Amino acid sequence: MRIEKLYPMTSARLMVINVATTPQSAARTLSNPGIGLAVVSETSGNAAGVLSKSDLIRHLTDIEQNASIETLMSRNIIFCSPADELQAAWQVMVEHRIQNMPVLGADAKPLGVLDIRDALKVLFE
Repeated sequence: MRIEKLYPMTSARLMVINVATTPQSAARTLSNPGIGLAVVSETSGNAAGVLSKSDLIRHLTDIEQNASIETLMSRNIIFCSPADELQAAWQVMVEHRIQNMPVLGADAKPLGVLDIRDALKVLFE
C-alpha cells in the first residue's frame, strides 16, 4: 500500500510552523493531542526541518533559554513521499527509531505526518 492512500490520517497530523515561530508557540502547537512532530517551513513553504516534542524538552533542560526554532529543529529530515510503500516507510521509521515521519511532496512541500502507530495499524489490517 502506498502512503498516498493514508492521506486522511497523515494530513490530520500535519502541523506546519514557520522558522520564525517562538519555542512557546511551537510548544502550544505540539501540545495538541495526536501531534508529535511539527514540520518547520521556510517562507517559501518548503520544509526546512522538523521539531519534535523531544527537541523542545531538550531546550527546556538547556541553560541557554534564548534558542530559536532554527537552532532547535532537526535539519536532517527523514521523510517519505506519497508514492512510497507503507512497509518501506515503516522500516525506515524503525531503523531510525522515530515515531513520526513527514510526508513531503515535490519541492519538499509538507503534505502530512505518518505516525508509526497508524502505519502498524494499517499493516496489520
